[in-house]
Amino acid sequence: MRSPKLTTVIFIGMVLGILVGWACHSLWPDPKIAKSIADYISLLTDIFLRLIKMIIAPLVFTTLVVGVAHMGEPKAIGRIGGKAMLWFISASLVSLLLGMVMVNILQPGVGLNLVDNGATTNLKTSSLSLKEFVTHLVPKSAVEAMATNEILQIVVFSLFFGVAAAAMGERAKPLVEIIDQASHVILKITGYIMGLAPIAVFAAMAATVTTQGLGILVTYGKFMAEFYLSLAILWGVLIFAGFLFLQGGVLRLVSLIREPFLLAFSTASSEAAYPVTMAQLEKLPVSKRIISFVLPMGYSFNLDGSMMYCTFAVIFIAQAYNIELSLVQQVTMLLVLMLTSKGMAGVPRASLVVIAATLASFNLPEAGLLLLLGIDQFLDMGRSATNVVGNSLATAVVAKWEGEKISGEAPSEMPPGQPAAVPAQ
Repeated sequence: MRSPKLTTVIFIGMVLGILVGWACHSLWPDPKIAKSIADYISLLTDIFLRLIKMIIAPLVFTTLVVGVAHMGEPKAIGRIGGKAMLWFISASLVSLLLGMVMVNILQPGVGLNLVDNGATTNLKTSSLSLKEFVTHLVPKSAVEAMATNEILQIVVFSLFFGVAAAAMGERAKPLVEIIDQASHVILKITGYIMGLAPIAVFAAMAATVTTQGLGILVTYGKFMAEFYLSLAILWGVLIFAGFLFLQGGVLRLVSLIREPFLLAFSTASSEAAYPVTMAQLEKLPVSKRIISFVLPMGYSFNLDGSMMYCTFAVIFIAQAYNIELSLVQQVTMLLVLMLTSKGMAGVPRASLVVIAATLASFNLPEAGLLLLLGIDQFLDMGRSATNVVGNSLATAVVAKWEGEKISGEAPSEMPPGQPAAVPAQ
């Protein structure tokens, strides 16, 4: 199902879910009866959430291994990769931190007062200590980590596997190719699962409105407005950081990426904008060797919009259930998300997977994910467009670090139909 069609069907499912939930809430105002009805309706969303969990381990392993293994030879690749990773890590921390700061300032979840049995008493704060976090990173068994969906341990094993495969070079190429093909199969499965999103959205909205009433929709509107305000601030921060390196070139870059930005926004997929982004970066101009290496890396390691959403959404859910998270706990969660958000590129609404894993890791109520499911498509539009901005800036900045000329002026005039000049490699 193509993204525009899926968007329309999801919207229809959301509206129908609101209407059905409103009808149930009006016909059965008794909270106990309404809850019983909502429980049956939410069976569909429960199945959807289990399907998401089903693909967490194979998705992280295959995409991350292939991403690391494709970094290639150690010399020039190591230099360029090091510069790219420095930018990626810095941008990731800024995105996650800004999301954490904005959700604490705006507090979109405060006042919902949702209840989840055991959610407030089973939060294992001891497991959020630095010691527990570090020791938990290393798996005793890779198979056990995948069987139990220990996302952090899967990331660590995948990084070791990918680095070793890259070091072996040609000998490991057949294996990496197999894993690459497996990753495409997993992505296909993910597409099938996301095709069920309209049904899950219908059930989620119907169950929520059945028990909470239409008043819950006010919070949805507030959450969306505050999240897009936070995204706008992130755009400003990223462009300002780009200006420090590119000077006037950042304005030309912003002008060039309008098309991929709008494409990613309308399709809710930064991957859909990938070819156009490459073409526009060549017009800046940035050399193909930089684009072909840094841009794909960015799609695995530099999802600024998605990472900001993760901190924003997880803390929103904690607020909705009146679960107090200390500053130390939130910073620890930020570090966890720094790892779990890697290797999830190219998957529609992949943030749901990361958020689901994070909620489970910190014993927050997983049912809170349903609060966001109905509007996630619209949030994903902003996240995807932000990812395009972040990766375009990262590629241009690395090119500047490598000595390529990035200016605010278009390249010299050429005959119509000729491609933009590319700096000597």
